[in-house]
Amino acid sequence: MASTADISRGMIIKLDGSLYTVVEFGENKTARAAAKVWAKLKGVDNARSIEKTWNSGDTLYPVRVERKAYQYLYKDDTGYNFMDNETFEQIAVQEALVDAPQFLKEGAEVSVLVNTETDLPMSVELPDKIVVLVTYSEPGVKGDTATRTLKPATIETGATVNVPLFVNEGELIRINTKTGEYVERVK
Repeated sequence: MASTADISRGMIIKLDGSLYTVVEFGENKTARAAAKVWAKLKGVDNARSIEKTWNSGDTLYPVRVERKAYQYLYKDDTGYNFMDNETFEQIAVQEALVDAPQFLKEGAEVSVLVNTETDLPMSVELPDKIVVLVTYSEPGVKGDTATRTLKPATIETGATVNVPLFVNEGELIRINTKTGEYVERVK
């Protein structure tokens, strides 16, 4: 158990039988009433996003979570299959628990958040930025580089990303997995 004074960004708490991660939090103080603590919460085991307010000093129920390094192996009927890098134990995770499944490629290293109470995976997080190969892209029009014009490009995972006109087929690019946007070319 913890109190509202212990709240922090990224903390996972149990609320009404569901798990939520704290996205943002703050405190409202008034001259007459007791201070209130508010938080924006994102569902870990559901797709809900909510805002919650507590009185200062109220009890919270944090969930202890471990972050483990896993390697992505393949996808089949059971879901996405990952292997623990230390014990070589394999787990299957449903697509809803993977942050950006369209950017997963075989052999990629990911972080799996595991609930220590139940030993079940809660979510799979890809690195913030990954390097991928452009497998298909239309050639850019020469001289059309004055504006920030983008064109669609297919990457090795099968996903489509908008890239600048100078990016060609066969080049390595870095993309942001959180937003799905092009970051830079990789030499």
